[in-house]
Amino acid sequence: MTALRRPPDSYVADVGSVRAVHQFLPALMPGDACGIHTLAAQEALREAGFESEIFCEAVHHELDGKGRHFSEFPAFAPGSVLVYHLATGSVLADYVNARGEPLVVDYHNLTPASFFRRWDMSVANAVSWGRAQLSMLVPRTALGMADSTYNELEMVELEYRRTAVVPILLDVDADTAEVDPATFDRLKAEKAAGGVDLLFVGRLAPNKAQEDLIKALVMYRRAYDPKARLRLIGRPATDSYRSALDAFISDLGLGEAVTVASGLSDAQLTAYYRTADVLVVLSEHEGFNTPLVEAMRHRLPVIAYASCAVPETLGGGGLLLPDKSPSTVAAAVHRVISDPVLREGLVRAGADRLAQFDLKASKGRFVNALTFLTGVSV
Repeated sequence: MTALRRPPDSYVADVGSVRAVHQFLPALMPGDACGIHTLAAQEALREAGFESEIFCEAVHHELDGKGRHFSEFPAFAPGSVLVYHLATGSVLADYVNARGEPLVVDYHNLTPASFFRRWDMSVANAVSWGRAQLSMLVPRTALGMADSTYNELEMVELEYRRTAVVPILLDVDADTAEVDPATFDRLKAEKAAGGVDLLFVGRLAPNKAQEDLIKALVMYRRAYDPKARLRLIGRPATDSYRSALDAFISDLGLGEAVTVASGLSDAQLTAYYRTADVLVVLSEHEGFNTPLVEAMRHRLPVIAYASCAVPETLGGGGLLLPDKSPSTVAAAVHRVISDPVLREGLVRAGADRLAQFDLKASKGRFVNALTFLTGVSV
């Protein structure tokens, strides 16, 4: 934990009176890394003896009962510390800013609006709003949490008075992952016909640069494996970017080689991880990148462009590229696929790195980051 100067006394709780740590999240959605983190944090807080509810603007029907509408909060307020999860603009930021309870901002990163302006101004405006709120909450916040040092530095630059790095809380036990049999069998049948499977998991978004993955696939098919396939798994951040990707794939004649899928269950997604040959990430901007950790969990080697928080998250658990030209990426994929010693070394390195995301230990880090507000450590 990184500690800066002490926040104003007015924002330090009377630790003897704190009995609840309640979390605020704009939307609680299945499969969303921020939502998974929030649910795991709630579990950690309850295990530490606190009352803990999650308050939202919206809760997906699959998670009915897991979150409450934020209008219910006043009945739960006495003796509370608030944790606000910030990843986009939301009326909830204004709501917690107007409250009097000690506030923790858990910052999950905001993609710069410049990535979205040519694609969807509503998305660009949402992240610009979130960035304005990140600044607005500085004087109100007792503790700024961040998923990575990269994110923490943004908070430091904004003059958050006390900060801590606590990685996203994830269950990294691969043995507990269920696999959808139908999806697994279909993917294995496709693989039996020949061809390497490149995988990307994450939002279809301009900052994640899926067009660069498609270019790399073209080069790889020309130079090494004409049957190679690319699986792009994730929901679109904007319809216009998704449409542009579809048109790009069609123009290149890759309709049979590139799969674009979203709305998968956890078991279906596991089938993609288990049947892929390599995860490739060429993002221009990432604040953490959960799929890097998921790939390690499934013993899948990782190749990634060394941008923003990616080197920090990967932590030696994969192959980092200094540039992402199609020829560089294709050559790296070929090396990993064709060299079993390198492949196994990357898998082992990923397993070593994965151990540092152990859920029990991460839960303890989350609770301990709050110690000066709550008086409780684990």
